[in-house]
Amino acid sequence: MQRNSGLLLSELSQNVLSMREIGKLLVIMGAIVILLGLVLWSGLAPKWLGRLPGDIRIERGQSAFYFPVVTCIILSILLSVLLSIFRRF
Repeated sequence: MQRNSGLLLSELSQNVLSMREIGKLLVIMGAIVILLGLVLWSGLAPKWLGRLPGDIRIERGQSAFYFPVVTCIILSILLSVLLSIFRRF
């Protein structure tokens, strides 16, 4: 009986450790997203961001519709490459 409880405690401590790591990862990712949002919001973003050929912009009267298709694709590719690099380390 003691062996089983020791095994269960070992498994439980491994699960708790992995949950702590996931929590740290979520906090770090949230901080990065907030920092990127502040940079973009402050106007320090590159001027080409959102103005690439292929981005959809329709303006009529007092209304406007804007969808940066190409910008989204490029950002997706960049994030995929960055995450694959981080995953290897």
